Amino acid sequence: MPKSPKEMLAEFQANLPKMREAIPQVTDDFVKKLMPDVLKDGVLTTKQKELIALGIAICATCDYCIAIHVKKCFEAGATKEEIAEACAVAILMGGGPALTYSTFVFKAMEEMAP
Repeated sequence: MPKSPKEMLAEFQANLPKMREAIPQVTDDFVKKLMPDVLKDGVLTTKQKELIALGIAICATCDYCIAIHVKKCFEAGATKEEIAEACAVAILMGGGPALTYSTFVFKAMEEMAP
């Protein structure tokens, strides 16, 4: 049975310390430095960057990434309509696989909407 987006996030968060123990420099550089530095407001807002990241996650066919970035889109103030439009752009660029992975976005929105 497929995991729910919330279950995937919980699994990711549970396993991150194990990864940090094995490869602390890589894990910390990515999670504590690269991700926050890239996603902070700049010329593009955090919300715009999260919508872009979600589109890339869809095209990369990464369920974990989709779950994380749907959550982060909502935290950045994105609406369901903005997230749906980001899906449309991902489908334009990623075709059929992006279409199928976009259905997971809608499941994640149902679970994580504020």
